[in-house]
Amino acid sequence: MASITRPVVAIAGATGHLGKHVTTAFLSSTFQDKFSEIILLSRNESCLFQPSSSKTGVKLSTRRYSENNLEEALQDIQILVDTIGPAGHDFKTKLVDALPGTNIRVYFPSEFGVDNYAHDFAHPGWQQKKKHFANVQRVVPHMKICRVFSGLVLEDLGPGFGLNTQNGKYTSVGSFRTPVSFTSVGDVGRTVASLATLPAEKIPDIVHVGGDSRSVAEMARIMESAGAGRIDIDCLSYEKYKKENTAGPSSWPESHVWFLMGDGGVAHTAAFLGNDNGLVSPGQQLWRWKTVEDLAEETSGQPAKDVVGPGRK
Repeated sequence: MASITRPVVAIAGATGHLGKHVTTAFLSSTFQDKFSEIILLSRNESCLFQPSSSKTGVKLSTRRYSENNLEEALQDIQILVDTIGPAGHDFKTKLVDALPGTNIRVYFPSEFGVDNYAHDFAHPGWQQKKKHFANVQRVVPHMKICRVFSGLVLEDLGPGFGLNTQNGKYTSVGSFRTPVSFTSVGDVGRTVASLATLPAEKIPDIVHVGGDSRSVAEMARIMESAGAGRIDIDCLSYEKYKKENTAGPSSWPESHVWFLMGDGGVAHTAAFLGNDNGLVSPGQQLWRWKTVEDLAEETSGQPAKDVVGPGRK
């Protein structure tokens, strides 16, 4: 039977890319003893982690779930973390419909990226997330919902964001001195695990974290120092680029992220969207955030070396 003082947490999409990192964080020595059971929810027949019990007493188990057994699969759970990817919007709608029949008190929806509420344009993928959030509020208004925004994925620093180290060219839409926040996938997992240890009433509705916040100019210099060679910076007109890329629907979020990088829309700092790093790891005592310098050192200044990204318009 689950401890009344240590909650049961379930991770939906546990076998996916982000889900594996979130699961690893919950199972780490830093956090696992804060929970009585960690349940991995997956539609995948093969699960990376096998059921077990640790020395701290936390139980690890797996549950297969589908559209037909959601309410049953979500029983005896107090905290639900949704790491289901963007292709699973319809499934997530059914997941929300099952919530009233459960005892879940805290829900972390699948955000974990750019704060898509801090802009003035529509994007199909981000609109789906907004629709999902509104649906959760309507279906279970009593539930604590915590949206975690972690900026851009540090490991994806590369051509997709106009940072083409291999070609020696970084492109900035607008100011190349505006900070851009990046967080490693491992630190995203640790952020969620840390928040889940808090009493529900102390968990914020919105959390912004950033493992490192650097401008395009700073990132260029960091990679140069780590062995990338010379990197030139090309600046595009912010107004012109934004107008062209918001004129019609686009399923490609990077084109929107590019101008957000220039206007502070991905700056999780006190001067822009705010920063909650100190809440989840006070003084970096629980873990040390991975930085752009760390990535540069690991890759000899050549991150995303084998990635071929789209060019700027």
